[in-house]
Amino acid sequence: MSLPLIHVLNGPNLNLLGQREPEIYGHATLDDIARDCTALGAELGLSVAFEQTNHEGALVDMIQAARGVAAGIILNPAAYTHTSVAILDALGAYEGPVIEVHLSNTHRREGFRQHSYVSARADAVIAGCGAQGYSLALRRMAVLVG
Repeated sequence: MSLPLIHVLNGPNLNLLGQREPEIYGHATLDDIARDCTALGAELGLSVAFEQTNHEGALVDMIQAARGVAAGIILNPAAYTHTSVAILDALGAYEGPVIEVHLSNTHRREGFRQHSYVSARADAVIAGCGAQGYSLALRRMAVLVG
């Protein structure tokens, strides 16, 4: 029996974690987060596919590719959170649970960062917990797909 597959998708500039504004985004790298997600996923009985792109269309493609394959999506859309109806529409065509993750507390930041198109589709939103937000999302996803 195969484990439920969770796609953990990451948007622009997250490849620079640990280097870019660590006072906001922390010191963990995306590779650190991917490693931790894979290990925790195994503990929770989940298989994790971890991806990152700086391109909106590629993120839409990743969401579409999850249809019929992934039991759930954990998504940190980064800056596309605040701008992308295309990502919202792709999520609308996805049948499983979606959890939106943000490293920083977007509600304590600039006004334009306080609106999320993705939240309209997300089953849960985790913000302001740094890299730990991904593990919190995986734990919640295990409940949702269990």
